[in-house]
Amino acid sequence: MGSSRETHTVPEHIDTQLKKGVLTLCVLALLNRRDGYAYDIAADLSKAIGMGEGTIYPLMRRMQTDGLVETYLVESAAGPSRKYYRLTAAGRRALEAQTAEWRTFADAVEAVLAEPVPAPAETKGELTT
Repeated sequence: MGSSRETHTVPEHIDTQLKKGVLTLCVLALLNRRDGYAYDIAADLSKAIGMGEGTIYPLMRRMQTDGLVETYLVESAAGPSRKYYRLTAAGRRALEAQTAEWRTFADAVEAVLAEPVPAPAETKGELTT
């Protein structure tokens, strides 16, 4: 699933809850590019946003239960068959909806961050001498 595009790695110190909040969206986006098995998806997410492999397996089970992904087995010359995941139609709709929600949210956060910081003398409640 590795991409030839330039990647931006999220620093490890970023709050885990922030990462978990976008994990489903990231998995949907990766699977929209091509089918993948959990270890491959975990490796891509580890590189991209620093999420560990242990987080992926429960998420993949939940996404399958929710009907967002389906699985199929692929024979492997190097060992047992691998379980691959692919998006369902519901998964593609979820990707569209979550992408729109993410962009709206990210734009709102950017707007808050872009607000100018008032000069110290302009701060409410401060006394000037």
